[in-house]
Amino acid sequence: MTPQSILPTPEIADNLLVESEKIENSLATDTIRFTHGEKYLTSQWYTGSGEIAHKKDGRSFEVAATFTLTAEVKVVEGVFQPGNEILANIYNSRCRCVAVIDQTVNELYGEQVRQYFDAHEIPLEMMVCRAWEADKTPETVHKILGFLGKDGCDVSRNEPVLIIGGGVLSDVAGLACALQHRRTPYIMVGTTVVAAIDAGPSPRTCTNGKQFKNSIGAYHPPVLTLVDRSFFRTLATGHIRNGMAEIIKMAITDDAVLFELLEKYGPRLIETHFATVDADEELAEIADEIIYRALFSYMKHEGTNMFETYQDRPHAYGHTWSPRFEPAVKMMHGHAVTTGMAFGATLAVEMNWLKPEERDRIITLCQSLGLTVYHPILEDMEIMIEGQKNMRRKRGDGGLWAPVPRGGIGACDYIQEVEPELLEAAVKAHKAVCSNLANHGAGVEMYLQDLGLE
Repeated sequence: MTPQSILPTPEIADNLLVESEKIENSLATDTIRFTHGEKYLTSQWYTGSGEIAHKKDGRSFEVAATFTLTAEVKVVEGVFQPGNEILANIYNSRCRCVAVIDQTVNELYGEQVRQYFDAHEIPLEMMVCRAWEADKTPETVHKILGFLGKDGCDVSRNEPVLIIGGGVLSDVAGLACALQHRRTPYIMVGTTVVAAIDAGPSPRTCTNGKQFKNSIGAYHPPVLTLVDRSFFRTLATGHIRNGMAEIIKMAITDDAVLFELLEKYGPRLIETHFATVDADEELAEIADEIIYRALFSYMKHEGTNMFETYQDRPHAYGHTWSPRFEPAVKMMHGHAVTTGMAFGATLAVEMNWLKPEERDRIITLCQSLGLTVYHPILEDMEIMIEGQKNMRRKRGDGGLWAPVPRGGIGACDYIQEVEPELLEAAVKAHKAVCSNLANHGAGVEMYLQDLGLE
């Protein structure tokens, strides 16, 4: 078969709106560019195009394709109040809503969700799913797939699944949507601080491996994330505190104003559950600003690097060593992250990237919110080095690329490698820094068992 014989027929060209352009060079290559017709879209949120280049010898060709997605994040009030028509406008045209809801959220808000869809005369098919850290397993993903698949609701490839819950549910249900039809869209309503500003809008869906968190997954962001802090009112204070870690990481690495807001208002936000309990209108406005700033900083980097094509990712601060030591000691995720952040700040001081007084501001902020900044697990060099090895593989073997603050709060840089000698020296320095702190750097309700999650 000659190269000419594999060019599109007139019929195919008409359907695909082919734009063919010959590129003559020393390799004698023809490139055919394809732009597909809008009427053939699988889903309104995903588009793509591509080109195929073949050499005139008829022996080889190369395909290049682009994939474009649209993911929106909105800070809203009363998402399940009948007067809020955001979800109704989406599901009315689809004549039903297929949803997955966290078991605890269902106990608190399930009736409100059902009444919302009843008020808009939209049939609701909803699966209730327990989503503790212990449930972040492939088995949970398969259960959700059973609900979404042919033996369950048989969702369409263009039908957005509604996910209502915290960070664990967003991870496992998002992964199920990534697998169903190879890409089924979903809408995320985060009901915890972690889900609202980090796991919810994140493209990284996942489940845990045996010894390493989030080691199995796919890149599949929600097409819409709705952030409604009214859900925080019924959270245990420990969950509010846990979620603050993900806001702190963006403040340290990307937004100095956000850091100052947390220094001033952080304890009050925990006390009032983000201005949903015994708070005034001024604090409510500040809470919304903090949530928006954290979301914007996070998605500015995560959303524009959707498939982790590059590893200059400030939102990975605190997440270099913690994925290995967090499950080893069964820490709450936010406490493990702040332990990693505080250690990373000391490491930055050891490298002359950060001033000691700036490191101390970071530790003081975390401690003021009851978050952990030191744990003896850091002294286990075998676990720390193994964690680096695992993370280096996860980040592509080009380097560890550990983000740490550099040049002051609100900016960061990336350490390509941390040699064992430097790692051990930094751990010793960090232990010394934290030895004079209350409880030697331990936080409040820092373990899974403290919040009944084990």
